[in-house]
Amino acid sequence: MRLNLHGAVDLSSLGRPPAAPPSAPTGSVVDVTDEATFTAVVQQSTSVPVVLVLWSSYSAASTQVADDLAGLSSEMGGRFLVARLDAEAHPEIAQAIGAQAIPTVLGVLRGQPVPLFQGPAEREQIRALLEKLLEVAEANQITGTVAAEPGEEPAEPEEPPLPPLHAEAYDAIEAGDLDRAGDAYRRALAQNPRDEMAKVGLAQVELLARVQGLDAVQVAQRAQQTTDLDAQLDMADLELAAGQVDEAFARLLAAIRSSAGPDRERVRVRLVALFSLVGDADPSVARARRELASALY
Repeated sequence: MRLNLHGAVDLSSLGRPPAAPPSAPTGSVVDVTDEATFTAVVQQSTSVPVVLVLWSSYSAASTQVADDLAGLSSEMGGRFLVARLDAEAHPEIAQAIGAQAIPTVLGVLRGQPVPLFQGPAEREQIRALLEKLLEVAEANQITGTVAAEPGEEPAEPEEPPLPPLHAEAYDAIEAGDLDRAGDAYRRALAQNPRDEMAKVGLAQVELLARVQGLDAVQVAQRAQQTTDLDAQLDMADLELAAGQVDEAFARLLAAIRSSAGPDRERVRVRLVALFSLVGDADPSVARARRELASALY
């Protein structure tokens, strides 16, 4: 799921006046000060890996993490852009991201959130997580860099072309050939099982294939009037496709509680697939995962 601010709850009245950033921004560090800046940072993640850190003046650990990230970006040759967000000054953006702790740190690759860690962390632990993020970025040809010297503007390298199999999948989707798109993503995963973009792309294609041709009215009637498991699965797909995330999760969780054996496993697999589409950074996924664990165990 791409990062966006649509539908964010405005909590600005709860915020205190903006605090000074942990250290002065440099070419490899930017401060997210409004929705426009946030959008620009997400767009830049198509060519340069972005590391978003939520900090607050009341958390010394968060300012230390922000400073460590800035230093590591410089040490690692500007291979990623650090985007700092003051969660106190901009609670509406923190709410949209789904942050549940300070500090919260996540990567952003082509608009896709990649959770890294929450809470305090040692500098070398952070470095190890960043190396893993950069491996995923490189596998997806996101290899741009940013200037690290004070006063310089972040570089904006040309966006690299999509990996061949990703490009093939995109072309197939535009042509309405979902089978070919799914096949391209599966081949991409066979080449690189850690290709998170291919995993999400495949899940999206499979959802499109499942809802294609479904009559929403008929499915809703079946789901309301019967306990037919197929109807519940179809309705959950339609709800997610329509942006009704909580409704889709609640439906499948109810089906898990009322089923057993192979049927329960079938619903669990579908629910996990929908989690991957929404993304772990979404608070609805975190809540649903807890409820799933409770229902299963």
